[in-house]
Amino acid sequence: MSYKLESGQSGEAPQQAETRSVLGAMRRGAACRCPACGKGALYRSFLKVADACPACGEALHHHRADDAPPYFVIFIVGHVIVGLALSLEMAFHPETWVHLALWLPLLVVLTLALLPVVKGALVGLQWANRMHGFGDAPPVGAADAAPWSGG
Repeated sequence: MSYKLESGQSGEAPQQAETRSVLGAMRRGAACRCPACGKGALYRSFLKVADACPACGEALHHHRADDAPPYFVIFIVGHVIVGLALSLEMAFHPETWVHLALWLPLLVVLTLALLPVVKGALVGLQWANRMHGFGDAPPVGAADAAPWSGG
């Protein structure tokens, strides 16, 4: 599709970017794999996202997961632990040390196991929705210099 610019030049309309599967990207991220290809490792160390996918080269340094993964993990683990602890208390009335011996290690293990999964899913969500630089959009301020911007 062509159109006429204000300056009298003709140009091509910007191409629509392909759609990205949100659920697929979140699944690949939750598996600690690149949300784009699903092959490369998402992390270079525990919770440290790689700058780029080693398999497809997709830039991953744009992510802004920040405090969301711990928030969701606390929400999930808290509901699991409280539900199980209350069920155990109502059924058997164990001593306090039994609760501590059961729930503290389970709390730590669940938290450490879920953090990379939840963070990976959030990075996948950001990638699929082209958030925080994961898209093909020009950088902020670049529209001012574009010939079709009318300025």
